[in-house]
Amino acid sequence: MKKQYKSLMLLLLTAMIWGFAFVAQLIGANQVDTFTFNGIRFILGALSLIPVILLFEKNSHDKNTLKTTMISGIAAGIILFSASTLQQFGVMLTGSAGKAGFLTGLYTVIVPIIGIFLKHKTSINTWLGAILAVIGLYFVSFSDGFDAVGPGDFALIAGAVMWALHIIVIDHYSLKIYSLRFAMTQFLVCGFLSAVCALIFEDISISNIMAAKFPILYAGLMSVGVAYTCQILGQKDADPTAASIILSTESIFSALGEALVLGVILTGWNYKPLTLKNYIGCAIIFCGIIISQLNFKNNTHNLS
Repeated sequence: MKKQYKSLMLLLLTAMIWGFAFVAQLIGANQVDTFTFNGIRFILGALSLIPVILLFEKNSHDKNTLKTTMISGIAAGIILFSASTLQQFGVMLTGSAGKAGFLTGLYTVIVPIIGIFLKHKTSINTWLGAILAVIGLYFVSFSDGFDAVGPGDFALIAGAVMWALHIIVIDHYSLKIYSLRFAMTQFLVCGFLSAVCALIFEDISISNIMAAKFPILYAGLMSVGVAYTCQILGQKDADPTAASIILSTESIFSALGEALVLGVILTGWNYKPLTLKNYIGCAIIFCGIIISQLNFKNNTHNLS
């Protein structure tokens, strides 16, 4: 129970940092292009882990574990590159941190769907929590219909699929790796791929980078260095579907961050103020999270 509580706290901290990171990404998108922003922040996040690794994993030298850590870290890094690129494009195109946060939260239900094909066992209450979370996302994001769905929205939804895959990969390897070295490896891979794409497809401006230094620092040190590491540690003792539901609270924090930091009201698809349906949606999401964490007896079924 103590381990589960620790996992819950780590995943909630991750969601909070990620939620506010949508605001940093939105501000950064106004200054630098997608690949430049992601390249700098993920390399910065990787470098920030060096002293932590030297402190906590300096004596971790098992060859098999190191090999697994490296291979899985590279695989996770490629998925992370795809997910973060789609997300940053989506943030830039939609121009809304809150909307981006809620659409990204669709990975809540994508995780258990993928889990079916991987023969994962998922409890009834976890499925119910995931379904409620998606219903809540609909009330918040699509309550006025689908007419206003654009390229940025599709980028965010595609990114949600990649985030789901990222969660599943971490769940699969979490007990077989050195967590901090795994985190650093995936950050370096993601940062390297982003930097290469930036050099090929974008015009890199030092003055623009300096103008976006604070969003980049937050996105690099906090969202990457701290939050992704907390995600890896938190998932060690958490069911992947339950973890995805907890992490989906980043959508709430993204809306809160947009209101507090940018001084705006969360907008719907037609950039209208929040309606009663939107608030109901937020409440449903929280209900889904709570239900997913309840411990019902004999409620685990093989969904393969």
